[in-house]
Amino acid sequence: MPLLIIAFGVLLLLIFIMRFKLNTFVSLIIVSFIVALLLGMPLSKVVDSIESGLGGTLGHIALIFGMGAMLGRLIADAGGANRIATTLIGRFGEKRIQWAVLFATFIVGIALFLEVTIVLLIPIIFSIAKEMKVSIVHLGLPMVAAALATHAFLPPHPGPTAVAAEYGANIGLVLVYGIIVVIPTVIMSGILYPKLAKRIVPSAWTREGGESFGAGRTFKEEEMPGFGISVFTALFPVILMAVGAAVDILQAELHFKDSLLIDTIRFIGNSSTAMVISLLTAIYTMGIRRKVPVQRLMDSCGAAINALGMLLLIIGGGGALKQVLIDGGVGDYVASVFAGTSMSPVFFAWMVAAILRVCLGSGTVATLTTAGLVIPSLDAMPDVNLELVALATGAGSAIASHVNDAGFWMVKESLSMTLKEAFGTYTVLSTVVAISGLVFTVILDLII
Repeated sequence: MPLLIIAFGVLLLLIFIMRFKLNTFVSLIIVSFIVALLLGMPLSKVVDSIESGLGGTLGHIALIFGMGAMLGRLIADAGGANRIATTLIGRFGEKRIQWAVLFATFIVGIALFLEVTIVLLIPIIFSIAKEMKVSIVHLGLPMVAAALATHAFLPPHPGPTAVAAEYGANIGLVLVYGIIVVIPTVIMSGILYPKLAKRIVPSAWTREGGESFGAGRTFKEEEMPGFGISVFTALFPVILMAVGAAVDILQAELHFKDSLLIDTIRFIGNSSTAMVISLLTAIYTMGIRRKVPVQRLMDSCGAAINALGMLLLIIGGGGALKQVLIDGGVGDYVASVFAGTSMSPVFFAWMVAAILRVCLGSGTVATLTTAGLVIPSLDAMPDVNLELVALATGAGSAIASHVNDAGFWMVKESLSMTLKEAFGTYTVLSTVVAISGLVFTVILDLII
């Protein structure tokens, strides 16, 4: 019965969102109430469960998520993202242009959310494709592969940040392990798969496209910050969190004691502290240092937060549904079903996230719902690597992007593809990201 109730809840969520066009957050809250009642939760506990799930989820990630949004907006508005993309594309040369796009998107994508990365880079990609007389899809697929992979695997993106917090995983380690997994994953999906896709749907490579999609702001050479400072600002939170994670790893291996220096490094490398320091750094490097008025910088930060509001609510709604599943006993039921199984918790988390992603469309909602089903199973596995379970969940949440995913339509329209071409390129590419991410996560699990 619990599994049937979950299936009914997922179906209801799809009907609310796709058939009745209800807002995703509203749909999640309504479904959370219905699922809680069907699971037999006492009426006095339903509201508390939903509120604790919503508040608990946002309490873990709001600071990181908010600071990350403002950091990305400052870099974008200053022209730093444009500088990174154009410089790398110029240095890699025409023959390795796909690698240049992949690398540029990877750097920019760490700081910017998936949709922002696509909107920001598409005009640049289109201009280069037009100048080189190649299809926009030729350069667009490496771009969306890197943008999707960073979105699915790397903090401070909402899905990996939220699910790492739910599992109690070290966000710094999730970032470090995530980068290790993402590098081969984006090569598989962004460089190798497009060669095959060109044979599967050759028509996608016959048009230039892209002009109808919103044109991004153009910057004059003197308006953009330098390449080095732009890369440093974008990667600064990664550097700080990586240092904190490295200290944790070395302390576990070498067994040295805590000290003031170690505590200080761990404090600075904490994901929340790292994001605050990185935002202050960006305010200086992307603004004050270039004599940009502070008010304009704060306008950029305000715009980032305004755009973030509904997404935060949706994440909170996913957390509410997750908590209902836990408090309603679904997680315990799933744990009992798989009790004694030899299935790896990494694969189990990936499988659940993949199924929910196909059904729900939203990768972020899929990751949070997965946490509610997987967490009780982890209690019986004391030696499980929580960081790798978080990465596997992120990998599963990337699979088979299709018509119920807003990102699918964004990619389709931005690359001017037909529905068939979008299925043959982006839907399969997102599946390659998911499967490759799982494979490299499992390999990492065998090594560490």
